[in-house]
Amino acid sequence: MPVARRTVLAAAALAAALPLAAPAAAEPLAIVTTTSQIADMARNVAGERATVTALMGEGVDPHLYRQTRADVAKLRNADLVLFNGLYLEAGLEDFLLELGRQQPVIALAERLPADRLLSDEDYPDKHDPHVWMDVSLWASLVDELEAILSEADPEGADLFAANAAAYSNELETLDAYVRDSIASIPDNARVLVTAHDAFQYFGRAYDIEVMGIQGLSTESEAGLARIGELVDLLVEREVSAVFVESSVADRNIRALIEGAAAKGHAVGIGGELFSDAMGAPDTYEGTYVGMLDHNATVMTRALGGDAPETGLNGRLATGS
Repeated sequence: MPVARRTVLAAAALAAALPLAAPAAAEPLAIVTTTSQIADMARNVAGERATVTALMGEGVDPHLYRQTRADVAKLRNADLVLFNGLYLEAGLEDFLLELGRQQPVIALAERLPADRLLSDEDYPDKHDPHVWMDVSLWASLVDELEAILSEADPEGADLFAANAAAYSNELETLDAYVRDSIASIPDNARVLVTAHDAFQYFGRAYDIEVMGIQGLSTESEAGLARIGELVDLLVEREVSAVFVESSVADRNIRALIEGAAAKGHAVGIGGELFSDAMGAPDTYEGTYVGMLDHNATVMTRALGGDAPETGLNGRLATGS
């Protein structure tokens, strides 16, 4: 038998005698999201089977955001792109829709039933995109995300299901806390005045009247007539606090305070709320649960309701 032939057979025999090598571990899914709210849900459900990158961080206004060159590279290299949709990312939408012809790009909030969506007065053919403000509505997307991830990574399906169940339980507890906190505010004081109209889902879910100076998009302008209407409301209802937002300039809120003062009614800033963006990375308020815990606790305490200073989980960085 030729030497070469004997060498090949010996190598084959040796390989057969060795235990089979384990297959190389699957690379984690590369997920890119637009907002940090979606990124937080993805991290909770996907766990270690994905790396999740959010394009928009603390204090970023998604209505005005446009992609950078670095964003384009991240998006094109992603296994899965998740965005809110419902025209929240107005400056990004055309690019995302075009990208969706080449790779998986999913508008998560557009998977909600139309009868659970609110209308957008600024854009009659569109819906209010701020769906994360209703915890139970946002929680209904957890199962949608689980299904999306399981399709992208079938081997991770059991992990995704377990993570989704645990996260859904956490959101159920949060929803109950927000509901009970807001219900403790006296009826006449249960009015939420903010810089722009991002809290309508919150108002519907938790029975609090919501007034925004600007419309649903921060691109809409606040006219003097609108500010005058709200000043009259503050005075008439004896509302003592209005709220600024982390991603919106506070000049219109300060105009309300000055207008009320000119009519002899003192109004203060009840605190800063997270509307279109969450808090700083690596903080409790930089999670979805922390964001809503903060909002509900700050609103409740400023408007005369009953909520613990450090919130649902005792983790809020500051009380009010």
